[in-house]
Amino acid sequence: MSRKAQISADLLYAAPNALADLRWLTRFSAVDPILALRIGKKVIGVVPLLEVARAKQEGAFSEVLNLTEILTDLRKAKADAGIADIVAHLARKYKVDAFRVPDAFPAGLMDRCRALGLELTPVPAPFFPERVIKTPEEQQYIRAGNKASAAGFKAVERILAESEIKRGFVYHEGKVLTSEALHAAINRACLDAGALNTDGLIAASGIQGVDCHCHGHGPIRANELIVVDIYPKMMSTGYCGDMTRTYLKGKASPEQRRMVKAVKDAHAKAIALVKAGVTGARIHGAVVEHFDGLGYKAGKEQGLYTGFFHGTGHGLGLDVHEEPSVSLRGSGQNALKPGMVITIEPGLYYPAVGGCRIEDVVVVTKDGCELLSKHPYRWEIA
Repeated sequence: MSRKAQISADLLYAAPNALADLRWLTRFSAVDPILALRIGKKVIGVVPLLEVARAKQEGAFSEVLNLTEILTDLRKAKADAGIADIVAHLARKYKVDAFRVPDAFPAGLMDRCRALGLELTPVPAPFFPERVIKTPEEQQYIRAGNKASAAGFKAVERILAESEIKRGFVYHEGKVLTSEALHAAINRACLDAGALNTDGLIAASGIQGVDCHCHGHGPIRANELIVVDIYPKMMSTGYCGDMTRTYLKGKASPEQRRMVKAVKDAHAKAIALVKAGVTGARIHGAVVEHFDGLGYKAGKEQGLYTGFFHGTGHGLGLDVHEEPSVSLRGSGQNALKPGMVITIEPGLYYPAVGGCRIEDVVVVTKDGCELLSKHPYRWEIA
């Protein structure tokens, strides 16, 4: 390569729907892999023939190249030319010396590029740090995702209100209500709101709700806490919602009521602390102090972690879990900045009582935060 080649460029190769950094950069939705090259503010997309017209219309590309045509040309001189040869072609065409690639860049493709003399340097996440700050437009996309979550909660509440208790189980329309039936109702409600639960969802009762990320399965028993965590992705934008509510059909015990109140109070205290300049670790620490002060200790029972054992929250956007962290780890030590979107989701989990988690989404502002999610906290349904 010529020593006159000047700049490092960002290089990404994946299906945009599978790599949030690529979807964010190109604003393009596709299930097949594409190449994207960013040089300064210029974004060049190299897409298969069948995506060229749509990429020009829908994507945020400065230039769209036809991957199929380039590959056909390269194979005139090299019969087995592949994606690595296209990268080498781009390096020559745009006089690029070296590429930055995400740490999720395909290892095989990286090896083939290096074998062609290309310099590729993996960069740890976040590949685009600016993606952590959400624009007003992105905030509205996330708000829409949370409206889809709320539609799912309304479906659960309707079913529980219509249900009756017989022989210790919850019955709906003459059948024992199951987690699977709640999953189906939530999926329908989210779909009607323009979202898909592509990563699944949680509707877990009793001891299943204590196992924090158990999706839930089987019959719903009366008088047991039901953790419902809905994190759909909007089909139109790719942005996610993420909310959790906890329910109970029947009559709660005094200890269940005490635990739910403790979680709701922790949730309110954490949200009240959110503002620019405060660290996620500080918010998390306040939640830990709150639970410790009420005697809710973390531990392990029946092979399950108990008490409050997870982070207080995380970033939200094109991925359900993004930076920053609202915990003691990693970016949780950094000060929050205006425009960051985070979840607040304290929870408590004990086999003898059940699991309870309450989650909402906020955008950080200079002096506080603004809710990007909204749904009532009515949880005990007779």
